[in-house]
Amino acid sequence: MWLDSLNIKHFRNYKNTTVNFNPELNIFLGRNAQGKTNILEAIYFLALTRSHRTRTDKNLVHFEHDSLSVSGLLCRKSGKIPLEINLATKGRVTKVNHLKQAKLSDYVGQMNVVLFAPEDLQLIKGAPVIRRKFIDMELGQIKPLYLSDLSNYNHVLKQRNTYLKNSDKVDETFLSVLDEQLIDYGCRVILHRLDFIQKLEKVGKKKHYEISDQLEELSITYQSSVNVGDKDHLADCFKLALEKNRSRDLFKRNTSVGPHRDDISFFINGIDASFGSQGQHRSVVLSIKLAEIELMESITNETPILLLDDVMSELDNTRQLKLLETISQSIQTFITTTSLDHLQNLPENLSVFSIQNGQITVNKN
Repeated sequence: MWLDSLNIKHFRNYKNTTVNFNPELNIFLGRNAQGKTNILEAIYFLALTRSHRTRTDKNLVHFEHDSLSVSGLLCRKSGKIPLEINLATKGRVTKVNHLKQAKLSDYVGQMNVVLFAPEDLQLIKGAPVIRRKFIDMELGQIKPLYLSDLSNYNHVLKQRNTYLKNSDKVDETFLSVLDEQLIDYGCRVILHRLDFIQKLEKVGKKKHYEISDQLEELSITYQSSVNVGDKDHLADCFKLALEKNRSRDLFKRNTSVGPHRDDISFFINGIDASFGSQGQHRSVVLSIKLAEIELMESITNETPILLLDDVMSELDNTRQLKLLETISQSIQTFITTTSLDHLQNLPENLSVFSIQNGQITVNKN
């Protein structure tokens, strides 16, 4: 798949901009704080209805306005699909082929993107919430049912936490009913994640072995607050974990076990990757991103769109070459950079856009 065009209105520092893209390589060139990353953010937003940089929607809206819209024409093997998101104070409206979508899971997955940004290095050493968000965003694109199950789980979790927080005397029967619902949706979420991590590890292991010159083996494990060793009895294990932590939950007035507390860990040759060097961290993240591309293509039968936000300068020649090899495989790619000097061996078919203060100019080759 590839994005043919993008129109953004009142998004970040863009008032009303339309740009047509190259189906292969697109480079956004300009000084810092001019709006390069905002373009990639708009593409990411169009795909996932969320920003990768902020959890607050109002931060996306141009300061002179109270609403925004992002739309684009997506080209897939099955044909062209217009996508649109309108965001206002009342909420967001998503459209596919000009038709409103009732559920998030009906929209996400139409356009698949893989983002690689400097902050992705936090996947290794950052807080667990970063890795959970990574799973949610990537898995949600290739398996819409996951988003539905996750949404239902979070709804029940919020109910349970609200009840624990606001009840002077807890009704054990009512709490047990909430627990049953939490276990049902929670087990679905965990099983989705385990399957995804297993597939990601299989491909990522191969990518990392190549990047490290056959010196390092990458492995990924899912760290759960529930015993996931016996998938056939996962619900029983979840129930047991809730029972063991019942007194703690009543005292703290929140839910201490479940997929909202889970994490993933990366290992290099059996050693926790968080103890590795900065170069090893870059290799792990690059391996994961390349694995995402291959995994998405194998599941959806469409190549995802690759977004590289100022990461080429972060990579040495070996890692940059590995990434460029992937770019040459007919994957539409967007790169932001302050200079073309460090970009070597670029494919011939590319478009370069200069960006200055939210204004986009197409460079003539």
